[in-house]
Amino acid sequence: MAPWRVGLINLRGDDPACAAACDDLYDKLGRAGVDVLYDDSAERAGGKFAKMDLIGLPWQVMLGPRGLKAGVVELKNRATGEREELTAEAAFAKLAGGKG
Repeated sequence: MAPWRVGLINLRGDDPACAAACDDLYDKLGRAGVDVLYDDSAERAGGKFAKMDLIGLPWQVMLGPRGLKAGVVELKNRATGEREELTAEAAFAKLAGGKG
């Protein structure tokens, strides 16, 4: 079992808007009791994905400039490989509500 339930990946750590959106989601999930591993490093996205997969986190939330502009985050279920785009609020509700 993974020590965290969710991996939050900031796809563009040097982008202040992405950082603010990720920080906000991280704080909300933490207050809801969800254990989150937050990767805001300068590492390339592929390395971040590989790290989260290696750790075995059940859920991954990815946020980058394109998603932020569109008002969505990408949510990946590790067990099924299914990916979906949701608003940050919908992703929060799904993860904090214990679904999946």
